[in-house]
Amino acid sequence: MHNKTWYARFAKQTSYLCGRPKVFVLAVAVIVVWAVTGPLFHFSDTWQLVINTGTTIITFLMVFLIQNTQTRDTEAMQLKLDELIRATHGAHNALMDLEELEEGALERSRKRYQALARAARKAPDDTDCPDA
Repeated sequence: MHNKTWYARFAKQTSYLCGRPKVFVLAVAVIVVWAVTGPLFHFSDTWQLVINTGTTIITFLMVFLIQNTQTRDTEAMQLKLDELIRATHGAHNALMDLEELEEGALERSRKRYQALARAARKAPDDTDCPDA
């Protein structure tokens, strides 16, 4: 169950590390060093190209790592929510895997639950299941 691919482990660890304050400070430091060296390199095209290329490459790679991590986290959360729905007496099992519905069906469900919420607000002691 916990056999993760090398990429999944790498993506998760990299996403975790890159979200730390120290990494942000490091990124700011790189920008400051780059800006301070501007006069030394006479603000040349090469000087600008270094930061542009570096940030583009890092951004390009991070998009894939972050997307991988977010996709796995979202899938895990959906499964946990599905299990809560399945295990809760009176809950609608049809809501499990709701994210897989087509846009129109999803919108109809959303409107139905908005109407239930409006009705519940009018009766603040409403703790009954959605069918009531």
